[in-house]
Amino acid sequence: MPGYFTEEFQVTPSTLEQYGAFDISLVTDLPLFIDPFLLFNSKKPEYKALHEEIIEYLKFLRLKAEIGEVNPALLSAWYRFSEVKQTWLGFTKTGNSGSGLGREFGKALHNNLNRLLFGEEQVTRSSHLEKLCLIRDGVGRDNISDFTTNLIKHYLCEYTETFAIANISEDRTKRLLVAKAKFNYETESWEAREYTLPWHRRDFVLLTPKALLTRDETWINKSDLIKDFESIPAAIPDAELRAQVNNYFRNRLGRNRKQEPSATERSEAAVSTIHEFPVLVDFYIKIKEDAGEQATSLSSQRVRRSEALYVTQFKGLLHQLAATDFYSTAGRTYAEAHARVAFLKDVIENKGGHRFFYTKEGQIQREEDVQILYRLTWFGTPSDVTREANDGRGPADFKISRGAKDKTIVEFKLASNKQLKRNLEKQAEIYMAASDANRAIKVIFYFSLEELLKTRRVLESLGIQDGPDIVLVDARRDNKPSGSKA
Repeated sequence: MPGYFTEEFQVTPSTLEQYGAFDISLVTDLPLFIDPFLLFNSKKPEYKALHEEIIEYLKFLRLKAEIGEVNPALLSAWYRFSEVKQTWLGFTKTGNSGSGLGREFGKALHNNLNRLLFGEEQVTRSSHLEKLCLIRDGVGRDNISDFTTNLIKHYLCEYTETFAIANISEDRTKRLLVAKAKFNYETESWEAREYTLPWHRRDFVLLTPKALLTRDETWINKSDLIKDFESIPAAIPDAELRAQVNNYFRNRLGRNRKQEPSATERSEAAVSTIHEFPVLVDFYIKIKEDAGEQATSLSSQRVRRSEALYVTQFKGLLHQLAATDFYSTAGRTYAEAHARVAFLKDVIENKGGHRFFYTKEGQIQREEDVQILYRLTWFGTPSDVTREANDGRGPADFKISRGAKDKTIVEFKLASNKQLKRNLEKQAEIYMAASDANRAIKVIFYFSLEELLKTRRVLESLGIQDGPDIVLVDARRDNKPSGSKA
């Protein structure tokens, strides 16, 4: 059986829930991440203290930047970090090993410590690391989350250690040194510390409090900055500055134009105005600070929805698959991939598995979620399973391989995808050529009669409606009567 934390370490879900930690999968990362704003806005002193630690470290880096040129080796030690893969959270497409924080992030942070992160503290209540992603292209939520996670790693270790000692059998834990756990300001270096942590497949595991997690975006993010730009000038108390900003923005839109500007034109005018008046970023952050309770509520909702889908729903489907021969499939990658898709299709269509695709908020809306489910099912296989494998022509959903000569591409699509025809026409074949794969299987999930009819029309137009590698999965719930009524 694929393992979630509670199953692998024989902990009741209610015990973990009471502790406040997320029940992670130990097969693949789940798309949640730590938002540093939730530390800043928390009512818990220990979380606020963690945010202050982050700012203290940034001030240390700023001081070193002001002194002059820094030794490249020290820059690497202070700015570059591996992903803390032991949390099993984030944006990794396969397993739990992400790319971490490389040279580009380090350069962006080093070059903007003064200009961006500590420019207008009189406007906001605190400095915020997220400010870096508002101005600097190429610095996103994954960078911010990875950096935050590394800086509070000592806390995550202590948090997990407390739970492990109280709730996990001693033979499933290990006393070990964790590298770069805490920064020592006297030696100006990261030091290892010793903890007793859950041990799984030659590595330790870290729990994360649900109160620190969100999904989709950090509360302070570039999309909202641009989308809500026109509400920012109203927050400027200086009437003269406010008038200048509004005047510049209207001029960029074209003051005397006869038609309404498009959304793209408004976005471009907003970006131009922000570049001309950088202080607008600080007023945007102040608006976000003042609405902090909304951030906490929204993140909590997102985590609950993720928990309902990735843990409760998907775990139920995986248990149902375990009652079949799903996990005893063998053969070459093409046969194994086809067999697993066939078992999944049968359970969804004929054994009630379709219900796991629905939560209180409705049906699955994102192909990413179906892909996560399929990756969770690839447990105990001798094959190498790479999600979003990119061999030069774009990322395939899955590459299943055993050595250099046995490779199969598997693409998962929702029938609601507006690009379905284009994707079915060439995408998988391009990935096959790039990966030297032998075959490609295309799996399409539909949730209504309209989606089924649309998919059939697309397949017929491409002449592949009877293809052996096209698999349609009926995930509708309105045509699945109970056994007594069928």
